Amino acid sequence: MALGKVSVNNLNLGQGAVIEIERYFLFIGPAAANVGELIPLNTQSDLDASLGVADSDLKTQITAARLNGGDRWACLAAPIDAAGGGWEEALEFAQQQGYSVEGVVITTPVTTGGELADMHDAAVMLNNTYGRRAFVMAATAGIDSALQSWNQYLGEQRAIVKDLAAPRVLVVPQLHGNDLGVLAGRLANAAVSIADSPMRVATGAVLGLGDTPVDMDGIPLPSAIRAELDAARFSVSQTYPDYPGVFWGDGNMLDAPGSDFQVIEHLRLADKAARRVRILLIQRVADRRLNNTPNAMAAATSALMAPLRAMAKSVAFAGQVFPGEIEPPKDGDIVLVWQSKTKVEAYLKLKPYNCPKDLTANIALDLSNDSE
Repeated sequence: MALGKVSVNNLNLGQGAVIEIERYFLFIGPAAANVGELIPLNTQSDLDASLGVADSDLKTQITAARLNGGDRWACLAAPIDAAGGGWEEALEFAQQQGYSVEGVVITTPVTTGGELADMHDAAVMLNNTYGRRAFVMAATAGIDSALQSWNQYLGEQRAIVKDLAAPRVLVVPQLHGNDLGVLAGRLANAAVSIADSPMRVATGAVLGLGDTPVDMDGIPLPSAIRAELDAARFSVSQTYPDYPGVFWGDGNMLDAPGSDFQVIEHLRLADKAARRVRILLIQRVADRRLNNTPNAMAAATSALMAPLRAMAKSVAFAGQVFPGEIEPPKDGDIVLVWQSKTKVEAYLKLKPYNCPKDLTANIALDLSNDSE
């Protein structure tokens, strides 16, 4: 004999939104107030109250970032003591408090390649320990206008990054005093896609950049020095003759020649896709709906392709097409391989759009006689 039973269960199909951490940066540096704390900031924050009335490097960079970051700009600040304590403790404290950020901006200038290597190691450990992908924006000091020529300064800077491979680190010389904050704000501006290079002129000129530096001979920053710093994998501002405004060059990563991640936009795209795919994989742990049958494999492939389709979504408006972050995924861009009865590996391919950074026009005369 039996009694009737009725149950209604809610099924979680994993279709909800994922919190977006792109464009949210953690700034670490000396400040006059709230040392040892984590301070959320946005465009309406009182920086004097949060970081102290006195000038500080952290406050200077955040001020520049906020100016360039647009109306949706926000960040997390971790003031540290200039006399003691380092960025490592502040970064770890932020992780323990559960904060996920896309980028870590360390305002204290580095003087050796070893410091940059330590920053790269810390970024890798964030992924190893917490599953959080982040890049680091570091600074080097600007020129000492009382003691250095531009050639001496260039040699000093090149020595810092010589033979260094740190693909998650981007270095900005503080030529104007707040270059690091300017670039951080430009990268965090929600009006621009993470697939766009900071070089993009249509984004507009940078805002609030400090005074043009001079060397010990009073020579203003030459374009040739900017070009050499860029070739050495630093990220610097740039200008175009007879075109008003100051813009930016590439966001150069300290990666090896021939690597896929030599510029910041490529790393940001891969990291964004990885964050979304990771959530989907976690949801499928020990779920037998993902199995080696054709229907299950097709369903899993379609699910893993969803973040790429979202990143590829473009908009047509006013006769122009505003492309998505990547090209639309195609069949074969996602492959699932069963390594054993319980282990599956996914291979995903995402393709950035071509982007013109070196443009040349060739002009010829037509001297034909139209009357003939």
